[in-house]
Amino acid sequence: MRVLITAGPTYEPLDPVRFIGNHSTGKMGYALAEAFATAGAEVTLVSGPTNLTDPAHLGIKTLRVETADQMYAAAAAVAPAADVWVFAAAVADYKPREVAPNKIKKAGDTLTLELVKNVDIAATLGRTKRAEQFSVGFALETNNEEVNAREKLARKKFDLIVLNSLRDPGAGFRHDTNKVTLLEADGQMTIFELKPKAVVAQDIVRTILARLPHHA
Repeated sequence: MRVLITAGPTYEPLDPVRFIGNHSTGKMGYALAEAFATAGAEVTLVSGPTNLTDPAHLGIKTLRVETADQMYAAAAAVAPAADVWVFAAAVADYKPREVAPNKIKKAGDTLTLELVKNVDIAATLGRTKRAEQFSVGFALETNNEEVNAREKLARKKFDLIVLNSLRDPGAGFRHDTNKVTLLEADGQMTIFELKPKAVVAQDIVRTILARLPHHA
C-alpha cells in the first residue's frame, strides 16, 4: 500500500529573510507517517519546514519543501500512484504577489502587502481522485466546527476528515497531544479523547485501514 502524507507549515517568502507562515510543527503528519509505515505501508512524507528530524523508518521517504507551490508539485508527482492521501499540512492560504529581491527596508508607519491565493492542494488533487483512492483531510476550526468540517469534506472530495477544535485544551498546534473527531463522507462520526499525537495517529490509521476495500 502506498501512502502520500503532507505535513507541517508552508513558508511563503516576502523577501530573502521574511516569510508568511504558521505555527504548525508537523508532529501530527510525522506521527501518521510512522503509524502507516509500522502498518506496512510505503510512505512518501512531503514536509514543509519543521524542526523535526526525518523519520528513521525505512518505509518512509521524506521530501522537504518550503512553499505551497513546492508542496503541490511534490504531492502531485506522488498522488496518482498512492492508495491513500493524507493532507495533514497547514498550507498557507495566501502568498505575497511579489517577492522582493532584497530585504524590505523599514520606511513609514505602515507596509501594505498584496496577497494572492495559493493553490488548494487537496481540492486540486481531489479533482483527479479515482474511486479506489482514499483521501483524508484535516480541519482546524475555532467555531461552527462540525458544519465547517463537513462542508470541507464535501468540497474537497475527502472520504474522511480529522477535525481539531482550537477550543479543546491540548489540541492543535504546538502540543504533543491532540483531541480529534473523525467525520466520514457517509455521515459516521467518531470522537476520541485527548491523547498523545502518536496514539492519535494510530487511531486514525486504524480507521482508514478498516475503510479500505482490500483491508476490510
